[in-house]
Amino acid sequence: MNEAFRRVFGTYPDGVWAAPGRVNLIGEHTDYNDGFALPFAIPQTTLLAARRREDGRLRLHSAQVGGPVVDLAVADLVPGAFTTWAAYPAGVVWALGEAGHRIGGADLHFDSTVPTGAGLSSSAALECAVALAYDDLYGLDLGAPALALLAQRAENVFAGVPCGVMDQMASACCTTGAALYLDCRGTVHEQVPFAPEAQGLRLLAIDTRVKHDLGDGAYAALRAGCEQASAVLGVTALRDLSPGDLPRAARALPSHLLPLVRHVVTENARVAEAVSHLRADRIAALGPILTAGHASLRDDYRVSCAETDLAVDTAVGAGALGARITGGGFGGTVIALVDEDRAEAVGAAVTAGFRAAGYRAPQLFPISPAAGARRIE
Repeated sequence: MNEAFRRVFGTYPDGVWAAPGRVNLIGEHTDYNDGFALPFAIPQTTLLAARRREDGRLRLHSAQVGGPVVDLAVADLVPGAFTTWAAYPAGVVWALGEAGHRIGGADLHFDSTVPTGAGLSSSAALECAVALAYDDLYGLDLGAPALALLAQRAENVFAGVPCGVMDQMASACCTTGAALYLDCRGTVHEQVPFAPEAQGLRLLAIDTRVKHDLGDGAYAALRAGCEQASAVLGVTALRDLSPGDLPRAARALPSHLLPLVRHVVTENARVAEAVSHLRADRIAALGPILTAGHASLRDDYRVSCAETDLAVDTAVGAGALGARITGGGFGGTVIALVDEDRAEAVGAAVTAGFRAAGYRAPQLFPISPAAGARRIE
């Protein structure tokens, strides 16, 4: 990264930072409903080499995007001004300034192994890398949860994606060998040990290569529907409902809102059940919870697609203990919990199933809990 930075900017960086993507074990579309989630960081990261500038210029370059350096004035950053990848790092700088922090410019060069559009939070990794680098470069000493909230604000207001805080909290706060039990009302979190390999298990990621874009309006419509349902039911957020409230919801809500409520309420319950199993070291018991979560996302929330459904059904049919789509949906990645000795067969079955259906070959790789955002040089 040091040499790559020098080739772009003509000098060496002040440091190099890394922020990971994430997989969400369970707890999908619950974060913007003040609910619960159970993500973990993955080994795939966004690397950022950065150097502080004193002239108020923000210069951005990505190894993946290529092209010329994007050169901006920090003082001129305003929400909605950018629709390219630059909106995410620029948005973090804007959010820091809007929050009252005395910051200036920087040269930033990015390189990433987090697949884009795969539901693994490539945008959160980009944002959290910038937030942590600026925290160090300008001596802000904000702490990981505060940086995650600023990164979320950048995505919500500057980039225009109304996401919850789960992705940024996972990228900023996760630790190796643990899943993050996250209460999204106030960002209270707990590291819960999660080491499937120690029990002869593997979590397999299946990137269907169906790209999704959370800024295309469908995600915002789901969030708006949840907020409308909360207002009708007289609660602050859907997190305040329990499964026992669903009959009342069925009487009070229009038919198109009830499935959204049912998913969020039952998904929060699945998170609690999953955490209970992890605390008791019963990792294999997560399998049916994953599959039930996928059925809810498919039938109630309707964010699955033919490719993700095929991946789940084929993986379970080939011996996976459970599988589900992870991330915002509309494509992206499926995770499957498998016995080590079945992992190869499950992967082969999914690949064959995609070929038979005429789909692009999926990309498969094992994943395990990795470290959150950190300075590496």
